[in-house]
Amino acid sequence: MNAPQAPHAVMNALTVDVEDYFQVSALAPLIDRESWDTRPCRVERNIDRLLALFAQRGAHATFFTLGWIAERYPQLVKAIVAGGHELASHGYGHLRASDQSRAEFLQDVGRAKALLEDIGGRRVQGYRAPSFSIGPGNLWAFDVLLEAGYRYSSSVYPVQHDHYGMPDAPRFCYDARPGLLEIPITTTRVFGRNLPAGGGGYFRLAPYRLSRWALRRVNRLDERAAIFYFHPWEIDPGQPRVPGTGLKTRFRHYVNLDKTEARLDRLLGDFRWGRVDQVFGLQSA
Repeated sequence: MNAPQAPHAVMNALTVDVEDYFQVSALAPLIDRESWDTRPCRVERNIDRLLALFAQRGAHATFFTLGWIAERYPQLVKAIVAGGHELASHGYGHLRASDQSRAEFLQDVGRAKALLEDIGGRRVQGYRAPSFSIGPGNLWAFDVLLEAGYRYSSSVYPVQHDHYGMPDAPRFCYDARPGLLEIPITTTRVFGRNLPAGGGGYFRLAPYRLSRWALRRVNRLDERAAIFYFHPWEIDPGQPRVPGTGLKTRFRHYVNLDKTEARLDRLLGDFRWGRVDQVFGLQSA
């Protein structure tokens, strides 16, 4: 039997959900969607910083990009592609899959895919649902993604959470439908329970060593590649504060924004990182 690979020998998948601070689902009750165009854009400068950091570290990533963002900032999309990164879809308007009808969802994911491919000049194979909003009540979304021409989804987080999660889902990639792979956000199994290991707010709020331990555990014990995610606004402590946010939302959204970029730099140095299509063998012919 072969010995488990050392963590440094495993290539993990680095992913970015490209959206601006005012498009975050937790802030949606406080921000009218019609006001998005009037708010100061910060996503371009944040993506520029991330691209520079990735280039410095020799890391490549998959950018799950909103069609709404791509339509208004096409140079951002072109910079992602020019940097050798994978362009993927986050839908068009940051609508939860579970809040849409089948027809609405098809229109949203189809529009985003066509727009991103037109601007980026690359085939878009991957999709991530906002707020990991594919679950037991809308598994038909996988059929729609297949119909729209996607090859993989990364829309399931197998944890228990108050806003998302499908804790009974497989922890690692599986065929959601013939021809469509689901690549869940990474968890580690401890005392019979899935614990988050794939980034997001957990990476920003908890000590860095906890994320490093969880990822190393997956690489060593499970002998599997991890998939990690975060948002550009998480490296932006200067973003405007939204009035009226509750205590829990303020904690989840604003704490440690000033520490995340340095933590990401450590993460890039502690592990090997690549694009989703590269790590999971989905590169186009």
